Amino acid sequence: QVQLVESGGGLVQAGGSLRLSCAASGSPFSINIMGWYRQAPGKQRELVATVNGGHVTNYADSVKGRFTISRDNAKHAVYLQMNSLKPEDTAVYYCYVDRLLRYSGDVLRDDTDIWGKGTLVTVSS
Repeated sequence: QVQLVESGGGLVQAGGSLRLSCAASGSPFSINIMGWYRQAPGKQRELVATVNGGHVTNYADSVKGRFTISRDNAKHAVYLQMNSLKPEDTAVYYCYVDRLLRYSGDVLRDDTDIWGKGTLVTVSS
């Protein structure tokens, strides 16, 4: 079973920067879309940014120009560079993969909708 392990969250002052990382364990064969979602207290989980295998990116309007998503296909990893952070960016950030292929013995498995456990980002004013 592939797991997504996030790191890089923490406490930062408004205007500061953080870099989130997420790596897929278990040596998947290929990964389709990787991305980041976030959930603030009392709110629904929302899309932050996604990147596909060809490095085409998509961003929520609220983070455009401030956040940059990237991935390293060789490391099965995705990153989120967050600059000019605002208090409203405070949330638990979740790594997401929509679909990946992996070998289990000689069998090729197709896993979908995989989530990390989340990492907390707190931006103080």
